[in-house]
Amino acid sequence: MWDPAQYLTFADHRGRPYGELIGRVGATSPRVIADLGCGPGNLTVGLRDRWPGARIVALDSSPEMVAAARDRGLDAEVVDVAGWTPGPEVDVIVSNATLQWIPTHREVIARWAEAMAPGSWLAFQVPGNFEAPSHRAIRDLAASPAWRDRLAGLELRGGETVEDPVGYAEILHRSGARVDAWETTYLQELEGPDAVLEWVTGTALTPIRDVLDDAGWDAFRSDLAPTFREHYPEHAPGRTWFPFRRVFVVAEVGA
Repeated sequence: MWDPAQYLTFADHRGRPYGELIGRVGATSPRVIADLGCGPGNLTVGLRDRWPGARIVALDSSPEMVAAARDRGLDAEVVDVAGWTPGPEVDVIVSNATLQWIPTHREVIARWAEAMAPGSWLAFQVPGNFEAPSHRAIRDLAASPAWRDRLAGLELRGGETVEDPVGYAEILHRSGARVDAWETTYLQELEGPDAVLEWVTGTALTPIRDVLDDAGWDAFRSDLAPTFREHYPEHAPGRTWFPFRRVFVVAEVGA
């Protein structure tokens, strides 16, 4: 279950890639913009400022996130993003830190590009940190003797989860799109105790939270905390550096 409040704990850091992503979209007067994986809608509302004449459609698989987005006045729906197909009126698709959750997302983005009209835009961003110390520590602990039985069957994927910029460019180029792809590593300064653990609690740890009861969840976080403190020590009281790599793709369809 996704927790909008936990996700928004580091809203400024999570929002910066979104702004840099849509800043590269060249659409001038789109009719409909679909934000896929809109989360609580705090970033989606900014699309109104960029394209005031467009209808903004916010879609997410989490009822809790959709409820939060509706509270912001958005036209939000609970939708399985992997099975969604854009209609001919959709001129821009935006997806921020969502596609990494869909194992078939490579096929999904190709299908979207093929369904969109020439001159439409597809823009997405995914985290590229699956081999970072944070994610390796989560996988190592989940596979340890203390936890492997309780978390049996839970798939925690590694670097194969997403492509690099070249990989995504090749997928969309085959669909006839003109592609702008790049990667950025942000050095984020997080505040608060066990700040990196709090960060992943709102994202990477959600599948583990879903299968553990409250006591198990508290125990897993407690077991994980010392490793995180080792890899991400405070450089000043209450302040921790957290390098975070992200992969960006903006494609003009049929260009």
